[in-house]
Amino acid sequence: MTDPRIDPPAAGDERELLTAFLDWHRETLAVKCAALTDEQLRERAVPPSAMSLLGLVRHLTDVERYWFRRVLEGADLPALYWSDVDDVEFDVADVPADEALAVWRAEVDECRKVSANTPIDALAKVDRRGAHYSHRYILIHMIEEYARHNGHADLMRERIDGVTGE
Repeated sequence: MTDPRIDPPAAGDERELLTAFLDWHRETLAVKCAALTDEQLRERAVPPSAMSLLGLVRHLTDVERYWFRRVLEGADLPALYWSDVDDVEFDVADVPADEALAVWRAEVDECRKVSANTPIDALAKVDRRGAHYSHRYILIHMIEEYARHNGHADLMRERIDGVTGE
């Protein structure tokens, strides 16, 4: 499989570097999910965890939507998967993988637009925690979120079919 990721530049302004690293991590998740069956994407990491690659895709779809569209943009949008039930986004028994990946890609595209049209120093509306987060904070947080979950994804992928890599 050819690696579609574009390495972040070694130098650039703050926005360029932050968005390049975030995009690299987004594509890393896609790479970890590539060439697997729906059943493989649904495989749970380790009992009793409900985490799976497909669950991570759904989780990160809502994380994107929450931080960029709901908090930064201030859009009144519902969560796509989250609910008051813990880890419901990881309940993927009947979820078509291609549909979940398409929804994630579409949400990422919308979030890229919000980010591109927002100054890096802009403050978001007050979120559910009562805080104003800067766009800069949100970009850094999203890099951290993907990096952490891509570590999970790497271990799950290795367990599923032995494929490893960054």
